[in-house]
Amino acid sequence: MLIIFTLCVVLTELLLVILAVSIMVKAYTQEYVYKHPWERVTSASWRKFVDSENKRILPHILEVDTLNHSLDPSSGKLCTTRAIKVHCPGPWIVRKIVGQDICHCLESTVVDARSRNMQLTSRNISLQKFIEVEEKTRYDPHPDNPTEWTICRQETSIRIKPLSALASMAEKVEQKCAEKFLQNSVKGREVMERICKYLEAESGGLGL
Repeated sequence: MLIIFTLCVVLTELLLVILAVSIMVKAYTQEYVYKHPWERVTSASWRKFVDSENKRILPHILEVDTLNHSLDPSSGKLCTTRAIKVHCPGPWIVRKIVGQDICHCLESTVVDARSRNMQLTSRNISLQKFIEVEEKTRYDPHPDNPTEWTICRQETSIRIKPLSALASMAEKVEQKCAEKFLQNSVKGREVMERICKYLEAESGGLGL
């Protein structure tokens, strides 16, 4: 969930901004192919933030709590909502403006096992008077190799509120968010690949 990384960089990079600019919404997209079956990749997605082994790479994730977990008997879709508490450290002047260094996010997930599709939507529910970040992630079987590969599509939108104390910093913040979005996607993929390899070995009766 790259929204977490995006929000963290907002708080750490604001001190560098000095120019007033216009407000706008920016969106960034990317794709990545996991050479693992859809079932394995989606299982890894569930474990991404909860496995203790991942805390070294994702130390800013403080808490992950499941708020809702339901299965629609007619459609077979599994719907889950999770609350994620994140530590977003930053310079003292930024903490003075924002008033906190903890951010709360909400992640909504819909899994359709029949069509082999998983969609996640994550957004911040705190700090909204300053910034809105939304990330959409989708996992589907890869069209070129649907039984063995999975394609992940991610889209992140960033908007600085025009009347917030951060408005004059908008363009620089959005630029830094975009840079960090791309950089930290590598960390997210590293975690996912590690879990997928573990699950692959586990299914083959091997130990890592």
